[in-house]
Amino acid sequence: MKIKITGKELKITEAINDYVEKKLDRIDKYFEDAEAEVTLKTEKQEQIAEIFVTANGEKYRAVTEDRDLYASIDKDIDILEGQIRKVKTKKEKMMKDASIKNLEVAPIHENEVANEIVKTSYYEIKPMLPEDAVLKLQEKPTHNFMAFINLETGKVNVVHKLKDGKNFGLVEPEA
Repeated sequence: MKIKITGKELKITEAINDYVEKKLDRIDKYFEDAEAEVTLKTEKQEQIAEIFVTANGEKYRAVTEDRDLYASIDKDIDILEGQIRKVKTKKEKMMKDASIKNLEVAPIHENEVANEIVKTSYYEIKPMLPEDAVLKLQEKPTHNFMAFINLETGKVNVVHKLKDGKNFGLVEPEA
């Protein structure tokens, strides 16, 4: 891990440097190649530690203040570790969900119903022109087709949405 430590109104001693490097080992175990920018500063009685970690295209940041600089660094490491675990868990969950979506549907078992009508829907068929049926179908975005009696022929026709989502098809009986 590449570490850059900066002190503002604070001299970075060898002890502070070693402590930060030792603590960042906890973060380094999550990544193969990471960079950390550590800014330590003093404001009045407070010691402020800001740690910014960049790894695998992700950015993590923690800022805490405490009367003790070492305690502030510890809090930052805890915060960063929590952020990293949260992102890692989220990515693993997304990968798991993606793999579940790629699974093929299990074959039909013998006790399951196949090639049978399992649902019946009833609807009213009104006489209208095919153009009017298209307009009615456009009013109902969740419906894929509409059956109607064609005013010109007196026969039952069906208007349906095509896969392109822009056009419609007309089903007419022969003769």
